[in-house]
Amino acid sequence: MKRKSLFKKLTSFLSMDMAIDLGTANSLVYVPDRGIIINEPSVVAINNKTGQILAIGEEAKKMVGRTPAYITANRPLVSGVISDFEVTEQMLRYFIEKAATLSKRRFGLAYLPRVIIGIPCGVTEVERKAVRDAAKNAGARTIFLIEEPLAAAIGARLPVQEAAGNFVVDIGGGTTEVAVISLGGIVTFRSLRVAGDKLNDDIIQFAQKEYKLLIGERTAENIKITIGSALPLKEKKEIAMRGRNIVTGLPEEVVVFSDDIQRALEKSVGQIITSIKTTIEETPPELLADVMTNGIYLAGGGSLLKGLNVLITKETKMPCIIVEDPLTAVARGAGMALENIETLADVMAREEEEEIPGW
Repeated sequence: MKRKSLFKKLTSFLSMDMAIDLGTANSLVYVPDRGIIINEPSVVAINNKTGQILAIGEEAKKMVGRTPAYITANRPLVSGVISDFEVTEQMLRYFIEKAATLSKRRFGLAYLPRVIIGIPCGVTEVERKAVRDAAKNAGARTIFLIEEPLAAAIGARLPVQEAAGNFVVDIGGGTTEVAVISLGGIVTFRSLRVAGDKLNDDIIQFAQKEYKLLIGERTAENIKITIGSALPLKEKKEIAMRGRNIVTGLPEEVVVFSDDIQRALEKSVGQIITSIKTTIEETPPELLADVMTNGIYLAGGGSLLKGLNVLITKETKMPCIIVEDPLTAVARGAGMALENIETLADVMAREEEEEIPGW
């Protein structure tokens, strides 16, 4: 028993801890005392002839829509859950090893870190196990799982362990997580598979329907970021939209306005608002009283959609605040939970450490 205890202390000293926000669109890695050291797209490029992984992250995203037929650049996660286990495992291994390199911890047991991973609220036990197994096979020694809205609340420095209602809406790439948090746990939640990717798809469908123009996902995302909004803008904006005309097959450029994009996004934004309202209806009155005072907190890249916080305030009659640096809130919160593991252990699900035979 003494040898086992000694081994655990040794691995804890030599290895490194890290928090991973394994997102549908982007993955972030947080290392204590260093902050967020990796922020790359959750994209993997694969040679289908050999099965070889050619690129991961930023390099793979550059290939999206630009590869020959035998190379595909895809996301191994769909709506926040693993769709390709082996590719996700390789992507996690890449992030863990890159984090070790950037932290100058490539010696000894630096490949056996303690890892905390953010997951959506609505995942099944099978999907949770897939995340654990992928992390373990990628080299993690101990795996903790934390719900993304809870991590976002910790990242926003909300008093999650107090007996008070904290209302968090985390709009990521694949899912929108709406949750009410109190005493370190989630009281009620909604997990909606309408988020940033769906908004991009809405713009793609709008271009096809209105202009018979076929555009790519990157073009749609750029339009969303540049002129997309949840409410009509006071000052109308415009942008050139380039793609291929479906009828003629020739390249074409059309100018679209912010009002057109706002109408294209209206249905999906409405679904997010409905999900927030439903969660409010299910919130206990005492906690709802706290939310009315403190407001609704928005996190995730989708929260940056122009006018969304104003629309939520208008629809719910409650203040709506975008948290500081919403894109990194989940990763920062997961990292803070790992740094304060003694006091926040109750908010995380833990996978036991692997013992080395003979110890």
